[in-house]
Amino acid sequence: MEASAWNRRALSENSAEWLREFVGKSRTVIIPTGSDLILVDSSGWIEYLGEGPKAATYAPFLEREESVLLPTIVVHEVYKKLRKVNGESVADRFLSYAFRSRLVDLDVHLALAAATFALETRLAMADSIIYATAHSFQAKLITSDAHFQGMQGVTLV
Repeated sequence: MEASAWNRRALSENSAEWLREFVGKSRTVIIPTGSDLILVDSSGWIEYLGEGPKAATYAPFLEREESVLLPTIVVHEVYKKLRKVNGESVADRFLSYAFRSRLVDLDVHLALAAATFALETRLAMADSIIYATAHSFQAKLITSDAHFQGMQGVTLV
C-alpha cells in the first residue's frame, strides 16, 4: 500500500479495526492508536542529536521509534540546522532515525488544516504544519517551543 494511502487509512481507523480486517491472514498489522503516537518538533530533534542541555529529556520520546511521527517539514528544518551547525555526520545520523520513523508528507488536507490553525493561533507556517500533523494523527506534540504553550495535545519540556 502506498505510504500516503496508509497515512489516510491510519487517520480514520484504530488498531482494533485493523486487527479485525486482517484476522486469519498470514500477517497481522498493528497500528498504534492516536494516543500512542508522538511527534517531536524540530527543537527536540536538534537538542537530542546536537547533544543540547535537554537531550536527555527528549531521549525517552525519540527512542520509541515505532510511535514517532516525523513530518517532512521537520526533516527539512532539522537536517538543515544539524548540517550547518554540527556537520554532515550528525545530519546523516538524523536521517537514519528519520527513515525508521513514520514519515508524514504534507498533503492538501494537512496544508489546509495548518492554514486554519495558523489563522486561529498566529503560529508560523512550519509550526502550524507541525501542529496540524500532530492534531490530525491524534499524536502528542513534544516541544520546547513556547509558541505552543497552552495548546491542546502539547507537552512542553
